Amino acid sequence: MPVAVSLRDVSFGYPGGPPVLRDVNLEIEGGEFVTIAGPNGGGKTTLLRIILGLERPTTGRALLFGEPAQEFHARFRIAYLAQRTQLGIDAPAAVREVVAAGRVPRRGLLRPLGSHDREVIAGAIERVGLSDLAGTPIQRLSGGQQQRAYIAKALAGEPDLLVLDEPTAGVDVDAQETFAAFLGELHQELGVTILYVSHEFGAIERFVERVILVRGGIVFDGSPIELPTNWHDPSHVHP
Repeated sequence: MPVAVSLRDVSFGYPGGPPVLRDVNLEIEGGEFVTIAGPNGGGKTTLLRIILGLERPTTGRALLFGEPAQEFHARFRIAYLAQRTQLGIDAPAAVREVVAAGRVPRRGLLRPLGSHDREVIAGAIERVGLSDLAGTPIQRLSGGQQQRAYIAKALAGEPDLLVLDEPTAGVDVDAQETFAAFLGELHQELGVTILYVSHEFGAIERFVERVILVRGGIVFDGSPIELPTNWHDPSHVHP
């Protein structure tokens, strides 16, 4: 599989401040299911912004699908689901309308939906188990159902890289388990590259293939089964 993300000797610091990240080397191959975790202030958000081309490394090089991340123009290949996704409108948009918005990066803002677009939208809604609720205003869905609707929106763009930023923040344990299992099934079915960012692993640890711990740099990169049980303690995790 082609390399989706490549960071080579990357360091980063904000002007006038201490380094946030030091000497980061990282490759994520296409089709991997990876979680990036670490304490608040440890640099994982900065690392994510560098990966997506939103920040330029102070030193080193960041590549996205083989191109410099900040110059990467095929943004339709990336779907980003923020921690607190909101519609930003007051209108009672239905699930189908929300998911249809996910086609915009692929087809453009002004081009009308074609038959293929409609098939992809319906398929994304079916994949997340919301076909019976496709015409329901999204505000009437439960939190977990809304989360699935936004995943469907992301999938409607047929991305090569799906980035989930703290997707279960504030969600109870049972909902985290359900969502983690859902993502595991989704990854097996689609083979899309998934980058899951969180300060905790929770249930997702059982489904990801690789764990990357960030604390001023990468202090662990490997299989979840190799992760130290006391990884929260900096003295027990080494590069």
